[in-house]
Amino acid sequence: MHAAGNGIGDLRQSMQGAVITPGDPGFDDARRVWNAQIDRRPAVIARCASTADVATATTYAREHQLEISVRGGAHNTAGMAVGDDGLMIDLSTMNAVTVDPPAKRASVGGGALQGDLDAATQEYGLAVPDGLISHTGVAGLTLGGGMGWLTRKFGLSIDNLLSADVVCSDGQVMRTSPDEHPDLFWAIRGGGGNFGIVTNFDFQLHEVDPMVQFGLFFWHQDQGTAPLRVVRDLVRDMPSGVNAVIAALNAPDAPFVPEEQRGEPGYSLMLVGFGSEQEHAQLAGQIRQGAPPLFEIVTPMPFVDLQKLFDEANAWGLFSYDMTTYLEDLSDDVLNVITDEVSAKTSAMSNMLLYRLDGAYSQVGEDATAFGGGRSPRYGAFLNGIASEAAALPAEREWVRGFWGALRPYAIGSGDGYVNANSDYASDRVRNTYGARKYERLARIKAEYDPDNALHRNANIQPAPAASASPG
Repeated sequence: MHAAGNGIGDLRQSMQGAVITPGDPGFDDARRVWNAQIDRRPAVIARCASTADVATATTYAREHQLEISVRGGAHNTAGMAVGDDGLMIDLSTMNAVTVDPPAKRASVGGGALQGDLDAATQEYGLAVPDGLISHTGVAGLTLGGGMGWLTRKFGLSIDNLLSADVVCSDGQVMRTSPDEHPDLFWAIRGGGGNFGIVTNFDFQLHEVDPMVQFGLFFWHQDQGTAPLRVVRDLVRDMPSGVNAVIAALNAPDAPFVPEEQRGEPGYSLMLVGFGSEQEHAQLAGQIRQGAPPLFEIVTPMPFVDLQKLFDEANAWGLFSYDMTTYLEDLSDDVLNVITDEVSAKTSAMSNMLLYRLDGAYSQVGEDATAFGGGRSPRYGAFLNGIASEAAALPAEREWVRGFWGALRPYAIGSGDGYVNANSDYASDRVRNTYGARKYERLARIKAEYDPDNALHRNANIQPAPAASASPG
């Protein structure tokens, strides 16, 4: 074995958690990530049990010149959690969630999944804005921004982050907050895993009723832009207690779907009410009047079940590729692009999702966090190529790229979109995502906390040259 073999025994003795190497039982399971397209073999996996373990593993990797990767939920489509011949820092057992109900705060381990967070906080009728898939890791989701059903009401995950514990690339452990290393705190709220390994997050929680109002409305693809125009106008003016996701997808094979519609391609509106049942019912009535759906389901639903709604369609073991962009509005031209492009997909599993981003999302200043997206009202367009077999993925990859290219003339800024939902991390795309001014500030902070770019398996921000490396 190469350098990783030197001192493995010492690493095992100095860590509370397990150290796994090729040939050890469980190695293949430990190196797996969510996207089945990724098949890499690290030299060593450090399954950390504490912040001290993370610091120990990080120091070992640097001393033995091993590339570092960090595994939280392993949900990153590009598979950045694992590399060939390096050291993977596995946080998956550091998944504890501690809730302080009177203070409305939660302490969340760096390996916790969104489902862990939702279950723990909902015991007290509380929640923090996070994503749409319960097996997503809280760490990766948060470090890039974190958006989902509660974003219009309470902002991004990073907008609710109070402090964090960070292991820097030299093994130093830092507590960061608005008053402690504020430059680092700014950077980790949107700048990804470039600046350190976050082992614990402290979040502000909000009251969210354990039961929400849910509605799903479906129209066939052949109905074209007519239902999308109705949905667009309704979503544009939604009250703050409601959120919606507009989707182009195939109807699920579910009991509430008429048998003749199951698997059919079409458009869907998922409408969630966090306020009164009457408010949600009024909007549902407007939809039926403006564009009668082929089928619908309107029902109260536990919030924790809402958070699992997309789990099955994004299960482990699927082959995936995604891109994203921001759109100022769903103009008729944009809707024409959507209806043209969705018909070109091959896999029934591939889809497009449109998130409405306004309300609390837009009440945070552009420069208040390092988030790689503007805060003006907009739509986040998520283009997801998904296949059950590897041979089918290239066609879906080309579909996603073509769709993204067709939307780009209508996109805000460069069109490079949300850092958490892009499979390609070319340096120009990362820079474009943040914009030149914000990227340069991030690069200066990167040079302060990771000058050698040891933490580069991510949407990488290159450290600024030494002459301009002081934090911004």
